[in-house]
Amino acid sequence: MARHLITSALPYINGIKHLGNMVGSMLPADVYSRYLRQRGHEVLYICATDEHGTPAELAAKERGLPVDEFCAQAHDAQKAIYDGFALAFDYFGRSSSPQNVEITQHFARKLNENGFIEERAIRQVYSPADGRFLPDRYVEGTCPHCGYDKARGDQCENCTRVLDPTDLIDPRSAISGSTDLEVRETRHLFLLQSKLQHEVEAWVARHEDDWPQLASSIARKWLTEGLHDRAITRDLDWGVPVPADTWPELAAEGKVFYVWFDAPIEYIGATKEWADSAPDGETRDWKSWWYEADDTVRYTEFMAKDNVPFHTVMFPATELGVREPWKKVDYVKAFNWLTYYGGKFSTSQKRGVFTDQALDILPADYWRYFLVANAPESDDSSFTWEHFTATVNKDLADTLGNFVNRVLSFSRKRFGDDVPAGGTPGEAEARLGEEIARLLAEYEEQMEALQFRKAAAALRALWSAGNSYLEEKAPWLEIKTDKDGAALTLRTAMNLIHLYAVVSEPLIPASSAVMRAAFALPDDTAAWVTADEAKALASVPAGTPFTVPPVLFAKLTDEDLATYKERFGGDEG
Repeated sequence: MARHLITSALPYINGIKHLGNMVGSMLPADVYSRYLRQRGHEVLYICATDEHGTPAELAAKERGLPVDEFCAQAHDAQKAIYDGFALAFDYFGRSSSPQNVEITQHFARKLNENGFIEERAIRQVYSPADGRFLPDRYVEGTCPHCGYDKARGDQCENCTRVLDPTDLIDPRSAISGSTDLEVRETRHLFLLQSKLQHEVEAWVARHEDDWPQLASSIARKWLTEGLHDRAITRDLDWGVPVPADTWPELAAEGKVFYVWFDAPIEYIGATKEWADSAPDGETRDWKSWWYEADDTVRYTEFMAKDNVPFHTVMFPATELGVREPWKKVDYVKAFNWLTYYGGKFSTSQKRGVFTDQALDILPADYWRYFLVANAPESDDSSFTWEHFTATVNKDLADTLGNFVNRVLSFSRKRFGDDVPAGGTPGEAEARLGEEIARLLAEYEEQMEALQFRKAAAALRALWSAGNSYLEEKAPWLEIKTDKDGAALTLRTAMNLIHLYAVVSEPLIPASSAVMRAAFALPDDTAAWVTADEAKALASVPAGTPFTVPPVLFAKLTDEDLATYKERFGGDEG
């Protein structure tokens, strides 16, 4: 089977991420990774904190900490939350790692050797009040394209257009707020993307028909507008240093690489971190995942639409210019925005629900399921507390949780603590088996296609099929006239519970583990369920001891809804 390399957009270091960040990259990447592992594939899921650039320095300054200390603390805080969401990274690294410094500098040297880097004198914003040149993100102002008044000097958060600080209307320093800004001359390194335009176009053309429309349209838009040479260094105290052996004067001035240049390289750097952190006695070959790996590795990236240009155009340009056989992405799974009552989630404005707050309210599986079932794939989707509570109650509490509880509780009450035997499966069980096999195939098809909303719908249909079977057979009535028939119904339903435990694991891993643990099977190593096994529904034989687990999903009340809205705000319409 293929080896699958999976990465998700690197979460930035300057704060806890919100639910929109989670559903736009890390969570679907985790769901897909879990699914592939269960299907027997070799998977390496890599992510890291993106730690360089202006916001890291500003956040550290606000906290009164050295930037390296701030980043170390923030990395650990983010990792703890991702552990709480059960994100099963193979490695979660840091873009400030020595490995990323080494590989970023290697890329820069190679690009320079190949004629794709040029040193240029440019005019850059200087703040006398701050006594320094201001990198792009240190300059704020009004976007000339959409009028957003909090646009940064590198990109407008509102319309996603790439900017230069001098484009901004009424610019000001993000450090001091001073509007007394000057434009002075300084020297920086530029990546000559214009010389790589045709190579990038040819590379995108080979892939764009396979990508989602969102990813391919964004890439094509950038290419149609033309690739421009872009500065890849900045005047910052924190970042990957320009190597002195290649650019001694710039290194002496303290220039560092711009975050957009080194952050994508961190996917490779984090893989090397993974290899270098191997326990004693274990050898990990990081390079086989990235170097000369076109025929042996399928590489899938997950990201929200604002990151798509960097990973479909700009980083591929970097890799092409290096003239070495580094692995480039095969499939870009791009997401639209998850909004909060129709407005943007915003880290800076504290608008919406943040991941640490979410885990304070409810366990991760509630959030994992809701977010995947409502992933903003074909268009933006809106988070509302009304929609969230309705989904939890209908899908998780009623359809799945209630099925598990009533089957196990009723069976224990009427037949004891072992799975009952009952009679021979009949027409109803045969129909059920065929339906389960069909729905399982649909679920697999949607997961393979990375259609997460459709996959969640297929999983929900699997759960619903169990309820329909239970209502049809009505064992609470059947037992009055046909005890063996009722026992068969309950045994069949228990086999459904075990099947749900196995195939629901990518979306709700903690709840799946609870369902599987309900049955004391001596050798329960099932990684997936085949079509034949789905039809037979016989993986949990009669006589297997079982327990009734605690309630899987608590129903959310009107009082819960009112509490959430009072705490976080939000009003439909």
